[in-house]
Amino acid sequence: MRQYETKVQQLKDQVLTAVARLAWNDKLQTNEVLDIPEEIVPGPEAHMRCCIYKERAVVTSRVKMAMGGDRANPNLVEVLPIACDECPVTEISVGPSCRGCIAHRCVEACPKGAIRIEDHRSVIDHSKCVLCGKCVAACPYGAITKNMRPCERGCPVKAISMGPDRKASIDAGKCISCGECVVQCPFGAIMDKSYIVDVIQMLMGADKWGLHVYAILAPAFVGQFNCTPGQMVSALKEMGFYDVAEVALGADLTAKAEAAEFDERGGEPMTSSCCPAYVAFVERHMPDQVPLVSKTPSPMVMLGRHIKDRDPLARVVFIGPCVAKKREFHLGRTRSSVDLVITFEELYSMLTAKDIDVTKMPEAKLDQASSFGRNFAASGGVAAAVGQALKERGSAVEARTLPCSGIEECKIALLKMSKGLLPENFIEGMACQGGCVQGPAVIMRSPKNKAEVVKHAKQAGDRTINGAVDAAGDTAGPAGSENKPGGAVEANRV
Repeated sequence: MRQYETKVQQLKDQVLTAVARLAWNDKLQTNEVLDIPEEIVPGPEAHMRCCIYKERAVVTSRVKMAMGGDRANPNLVEVLPIACDECPVTEISVGPSCRGCIAHRCVEACPKGAIRIEDHRSVIDHSKCVLCGKCVAACPYGAITKNMRPCERGCPVKAISMGPDRKASIDAGKCISCGECVVQCPFGAIMDKSYIVDVIQMLMGADKWGLHVYAILAPAFVGQFNCTPGQMVSALKEMGFYDVAEVALGADLTAKAEAAEFDERGGEPMTSSCCPAYVAFVERHMPDQVPLVSKTPSPMVMLGRHIKDRDPLARVVFIGPCVAKKREFHLGRTRSSVDLVITFEELYSMLTAKDIDVTKMPEAKLDQASSFGRNFAASGGVAAAVGQALKERGSAVEARTLPCSGIEECKIALLKMSKGLLPENFIEGMACQGGCVQGPAVIMRSPKNKAEVVKHAKQAGDRTINGAVDAAGDTAGPAGSENKPGGAVEANRV
């Protein structure tokens, strides 16, 4: 049985499972959808909100997101207004520690004249305050504090602010779909759109439409479902997938192509391109640095292309710990490679709704990638793989790599690289702290996640990156080149 870190996570699973169950039974168009809020919140007592009616209203909003959300909203992450009403408004306030000192450093530091002294105490005029925080730094007693909503504080690109209705508002032009706000909101008022209904309908209609639906599984899945990789393959096939491939093979393809690109650049400064949230950050917030980003597609896209080059009937569903991947597969440059994206959380709900117990499934084979490809999931893995790929191609170019974990680290490294102040010449950019193993949609966040990935990587033995790529039938180097039919992707086919 699944363990939940928070009640928010449990509620999300309950809603996704209820929607998935109706989808599997082809009952989404019936009135049973309207029954979900009462099923999850039977009453008569409320357990999370002021009353059961508020709780049911929140569940209704979550049901809509589980069914795809507002398709007119360009953001993949949306605020649920009905749920966003409990957080204190972001502001700077004066606490009881104020001593009424005569230096008045807070008054002098404020650039907007928003602070005055009344009865020997500092008072802030919030109509003038711009939340710059200079008074916070100036107060010698630490009596002035800046309170921020968890979603605002957690957003690495300041895409969240207080809207006119005093609820959280996401700026679609700034948002990089990293999903950090989804994790940080303690009321579950922010949620990512789900495509579970689309995936289930694709699986149910595959035979009628003559499609082969492939599941490509991100390496961070190990340790998340309390099962072996082979059992997960069997579970996915039981669910209706035609075949299963590990995205770690796509990582090998990416590492080989990225190393070739780095070699062709002569070792000039470059960054990785596998994390879509990181790439979106550079494109939207540091556009002058876009030329530094590798033009090699991500492992998800590389593997999707690899499969579709070999099977014209293929439809590809990526399964991983990432919210930003949902944005990536919508992009024009990647849309033909991957058809749908779901997260580990959503996969768990789909399995539950279909009454599939992964831990009781028989073993199957999932052995396509190198240890370097599997280690892409953890911080430092991409850098190590590119370095290895350079060695395997006999390159004389030296890769001085710098793994960056989190947007702030990436930003600092990029600024230094752009000014020629960074001794390293290859930046691994990861939006999530610790890499994909701690992504916003993992089932359980734990230091053990990286250890599980490392253990899984070791099981690949001494297989090289070139060995994995050659076994897959790919003789190409840089992205976009032609692939030959056959290879390891065929191994798990039903």
